[in-house]
Amino acid sequence: MTIFKWIAILLVTVYCAGLVVLYVRQREMLFPIPPVGRTAPGAAGFGEAEEHVLTTSDGEKVIVWHVPAKPGRPVILFFPGNGDFLAGRIDRFKAMTADGTGLVALSYRGYAGSSGAPSEEGLLRDAAAAYAFTTARYAADQIVAWGFSLGTGVAVATASEHPVGKLILEAPYSSTVDVAASAFRFVPVRLLMRDQFRSDERIARVTVPLLVMHGTDDLAIPIVFGERLFGLAHEPKQFVRLAGGGHDNLDAFGAIETARRFIAS
Repeated sequence: MTIFKWIAILLVTVYCAGLVVLYVRQREMLFPIPPVGRTAPGAAGFGEAEEHVLTTSDGEKVIVWHVPAKPGRPVILFFPGNGDFLAGRIDRFKAMTADGTGLVALSYRGYAGSSGAPSEEGLLRDAAAAYAFTTARYAADQIVAWGFSLGTGVAVATASEHPVGKLILEAPYSSTVDVAASAFRFVPVRLLMRDQFRSDERIARVTVPLLVMHGTDDLAIPIVFGERLFGLAHEPKQFVRLAGGGHDNLDAFGAIETARRFIAS
């Protein structure tokens, strides 16, 4: 019995130590900032874009890239995923703006030249600054808020608090805590997670047309979480399942074309 007691104590100790590590390092896991510094749009091969530095409500300096919309065209307010940096999405940005649609793409705090350290509260402040920049140049009903992956939580929060014309969610989740709890089944994630991005609680305040796109083979954010969020959303809404699509490759499965049709409708 003494041996079993010490084995049990060891297992509990290891488990508790693991919980401490997960708690302390959770933001490193949720926000894996790429080791990329500030890059001007022209240097990245995207001369169509202008770089602007915005000041958030808490004093951080965050970068946006702006491609002005052609007359009569809408503008996409784009919120990237947690491992993204703007210079790494040039091909996608060019496809988004090829028909004259404008773009305001946000580099979150701590990412690629923006100051500060990321958190849910911080990203929502960054989004508010990007929204203010956009509405200073475009009517609210011309703004299409588009979030990818982690950025869907930022997009939902923005659309729930500010007027926009339409909302696009690409590989979304009901909440980050739902996704984390599914991945760490033996950890009390719901008690420990700081940045939960509760889109499931915010989506009810969104009343504009909604498009959800999700790959059927998404392993990072399984499609069930996108379906769960979609079920909570108001009409008008549409869910497009991109058969065979994963997480980061939805452009190859028609995401841009699907979004373009939705924006034009």
